[in-house]
Amino acid sequence: MDRLLRSAQANIIRKNRTKVAVVENEWVIAVDRAEYLRDYILRLTFSDGKQQDVDFAPFLNQSLNPLIRKYLDVERFKQFTVEYGDLYWDDYDLCFPVADLYEGQVE
Repeated sequence: MDRLLRSAQANIIRKNRTKVAVVENEWVIAVDRAEYLRDYILRLTFSDGKQQDVDFAPFLNQSLNPLIRKYLDVERFKQFTVEYGDLYWDDYDLCFPVADLYEGQVE
């Protein structure tokens, strides 16, 4: 999992509008693309080509925080953004570590 860690000292290069960092000649994984599938499931494509279907429903349903629960509205949930290797909603109201997304775990 070392390749999933970001470093402030990393050299940044552009790849398809996604910033991908090179740390000691190893690629840092970034989210390249996200596609809405159904309900609260997104198909994520990462900078190394891996695809992962991630179900956000358990996280959203377990949360007691109204700022998180507002994303139980499917139309609001669909309004995610992928930029600079991160997946987020609104102005980073909701975001997750890329390493967790890569493993398909949202907590």
